[in-house]
Amino acid sequence: MPAKDLIHDAVCNALENDGWTITHEHMKVEFEDAFIYVDLGAERMVIAQRANEKIAVEVKSFLGKSAIQDIEDALGQFVVYRIFLRKVQPERHLFLCVSHITFDTIFSSKAIQILIDELNVSLLVVNVETEEVDQWIKR
Repeated sequence: MPAKDLIHDAVCNALENDGWTITHEHMKVEFEDAFIYVDLGAERMVIAQRANEKIAVEVKSFLGKSAIQDIEDALGQFVVYRIFLRKVQPERHLFLCVSHITFDTIFSSKAIQILIDELNVSLLVVNVETEEVDQWIKR
């Protein structure tokens, strides 16, 4: 079982504060002869549509020595997870979750924005101090 990311608990609290129910911590996704663990699975009832909205959230702190290496690792992992999820749980939308500080610093870079856009990465931005969702950027 993978270790919790540094901001994991704050992200869980922010999602719950935003009306989500955490259904999985370290959600195991099996595809063919491989499996992965996505950090969080969550659901929220969408009353207007009378259906459950399901998400998976991969939490990243970006605390490595190199922001570029952290981006490479996170985006590579995100792409693999998204492919597997689309095959076995197509109703679940994957988000990469970062703190508001990481978003304002690392993700404000034009080069990083191009990568995020090209790879269609959905982002969840959480204020880890207030444990609130700052932004949902769904792609």
